[in-house]
Amino acid sequence: MKEVLLLKCGEIVLKGLNRKTFEDRLLKNLSRRMKHVADCGISMRQSVVYVEVPEETDADAVMDCARHVFGFATISRAAVCPEKTLESVIETAQSYLAPRFAQAGTFKVETKRGDKKLPMTSTEISQRVGGELADRFPAVKPDMHCPDLTVHVEMREKYAFVHAGPEPGAGGMPIGSNGRAALLLSGGIDSPVAGWMMAKRGLELVGIHFFSYPYTSERAKEKVLELGRKLTVWCGRMSVMVVPFTRIQEEIREKCHEELFTLIMRRFMMRIAERVAVEYGCGALITGESLGQVASQTMPAMAVTGAVCGLPVFRPCIGMDKEEIVTIARKIDTFETSILPYEDCCTVFTPKHPNTKPKMPKILEAESRLEVDALVEEAVAGVEIIHLP
Repeated sequence: MKEVLLLKCGEIVLKGLNRKTFEDRLLKNLSRRMKHVADCGISMRQSVVYVEVPEETDADAVMDCARHVFGFATISRAAVCPEKTLESVIETAQSYLAPRFAQAGTFKVETKRGDKKLPMTSTEISQRVGGELADRFPAVKPDMHCPDLTVHVEMREKYAFVHAGPEPGAGGMPIGSNGRAALLLSGGIDSPVAGWMMAKRGLELVGIHFFSYPYTSERAKEKVLELGRKLTVWCGRMSVMVVPFTRIQEEIREKCHEELFTLIMRRFMMRIAERVAVEYGCGALITGESLGQVASQTMPAMAVTGAVCGLPVFRPCIGMDKEEIVTIARKIDTFETSILPYEDCCTVFTPKHPNTKPKMPKILEAESRLEVDALVEEAVAGVEIIHLP
């Protein structure tokens, strides 16, 4: 039996004259992702994207791929009726949904009639199909209020489809429809979640990771790259810029007060990240900061670290507690990787008593002992670019 995925567009249907731009981006993203799974036919009509699943293809794999593409509100795996007639709809529903009927005690039929030329109304189609199915599955009783199974009939322009109901899509906006941003990707729980949240709003991601060998190991670097690969399941291809950060940390440790180490380090990160972001066409930075979670994420501390950056800094986790962030990390399959015990550059030189209420004059006085511009230039020049599939 021929199957098709019906992907209903999300909030892009609310767009005005620029709606086609978003739709084109969505189709391009879907096509690029699907080509790694199967040679599917993809088309769009009336804000519904049709993915034709070849018979020899694993439909579950195609469905799983579609679940991870931002821009779709719902996804339905449906059978294509051989003819757009009630008889064909009934026969298809009986055959395709027989396993569902075997597990249900009650059912009802809901019809969407995209083709308004049909002589019967949606209610009339539902009543006719429901009556026939009740006769063919006598053990399953009709229930219009709380059925175990809802049979969905969609009468579209060219074909009729039958399915057992939609499931939620990834939602959000198509990747790239709102530009590109640089994600400061550490090995922790928060930054991958922040990247995922902003990708869902249509941002293409470029990762930036600060690497302090030999204080952090190659395994720590591989952990971050694995987090990037986890994100590509949702975001598609991605590049990670690995910044050599050892010399900067050693200079700060040698010439600045311990309590200011983390703040000055993060100011260097923001400077470098902005330089790399601009070079690669990014219009903003993304961090995983959550207000008050650690000493460097108090309001005064974030004001100090953000002051060196001219680009917008998006902090999607700012108002979330740790449990909320962990819930998303589990959903996007980054949590288990994030908790692997490999230190990143933010933890190896953590002061015992960090300053939570820094004053800018004191920060500037400490930075005056450092060759800031030269250190930034050296780090930017040493960036290693790693492309993830």
